[in-house]
Amino acid sequence: MGSSTLHGLDVAALERAVDGAGEVREAGHEDAVDGVPARVVARPTTVGGVSALLREAAVQGLATVPRGGGTALCWSAPPARVDVLLDTTGLDRLVEHEAGDLVVVAQAGLPVAELADRVGVAGQELVLDLPPDRVAGGSTIGGALSVGYTGPRRLQRLALRDRVLGATVVLADGTVTASGGKVVKNVAGYDVAKLVTGAYGTLGVVVQAAFRLHPVRPARAFVVRSGPLSDVAAAARAVVASQVAPAAVELDRRAGEDVATVAALFEGGHGAVATRAAAAAALVGGEVGGVAPDWWGQVPAGPVTAKATATLAGVGGLLAAARAAERESGVTVAVRGSALGALLVGMDGPDAAAIAAAVARLRAASPTVGDGSVTVLAAPPGVRDGLDVWGPVPGLELMRSVKARLDPGRLLAPGRFVGGI
Repeated sequence: MGSSTLHGLDVAALERAVDGAGEVREAGHEDAVDGVPARVVARPTTVGGVSALLREAAVQGLATVPRGGGTALCWSAPPARVDVLLDTTGLDRLVEHEAGDLVVVAQAGLPVAELADRVGVAGQELVLDLPPDRVAGGSTIGGALSVGYTGPRRLQRLALRDRVLGATVVLADGTVTASGGKVVKNVAGYDVAKLVTGAYGTLGVVVQAAFRLHPVRPARAFVVRSGPLSDVAAAARAVVASQVAPAAVELDRRAGEDVATVAALFEGGHGAVATRAAAAAALVGGEVGGVAPDWWGQVPAGPVTAKATATLAGVGGLLAAARAAERESGVTVAVRGSALGALLVGMDGPDAAAIAAAVARLRAASPTVGDGSVTVLAAPPGVRDGLDVWGPVPGLELMRSVKARLDPGRLLAPGRFVGGI
């Protein structure tokens, strides 16, 4: 850069920290996190460069926010400030693929699509099931971890956090730490890989991670059934509780409709898949096909996106609450996701008050924290300001204490997570 200082930052010191392994540049109009503009953008290409950069940023008291492909930057809360936008796409190596052990180690900036292509040659996959538009948009391994998104096949393959064998993370002061597989150094008492999953970069910058892979199964089939909300919820429960072993059971309730659709995915050998799919179709009165519904794995549309959880038995109540919210508040509410009770909600409405009323109606479907929750992931500023975006958060003080231990200066993505963490 042409000047040693920019907007009060000692840019020359940041450039020296990267030490030729990457670049530091002035931020442009596109370099913002949920509407909060960055001051400079740093793109290191080595773990050592990330460490040195964060160490220098801490000396200057600068707030650093990591960015991968940028496909989910509008999710969670806007940061309090962005002094340094840390672009992780310079860390884009597939470090190791042990096909015989079904393990892959990748740097955080490697695009999910590229990792899928590389391990797919061996007939293996990392079951992420990210929305197709995010994969096409360059979603990265580190970004997927930071958001903690898990798609339809969590029913059988569990959540993303359960497939992380280990992660290498750089803390706010530049300390490089790791946990799980490929351990270099541990932060005593913490499973860093689990902590950083879904923390939106507020606890550390993921620079590398190891994952458990699965063999690609040769055949798949879908069983689809539509009907009234309560009938579809009951059909979904029946498939999950049966012996047909679905890989995923997903629900879709379009905005403004009194009906919904359940779709169950079956994977495995050709004969076994055909048998299990036929049994599921007979159980719920559905139809068997070989192609996923067009909504499968997609985030429902709407300027407001929320994550809603419920018990398996409570999903039907959540679907009914979405319809009730539309009638009461004049909003549109689309609900889509796992029959296990991890769903995404897309909303639109005439004003912030109507959206707030709809969120409250959805939360009323889960009267206690143990029954479920509703968290607003994305909303326009004028709408977000009038919302309790997180709702009740059990364990918040413990979460704050972890933040204070790992980032006492609140320099990593400050304010991006629950409770201002």
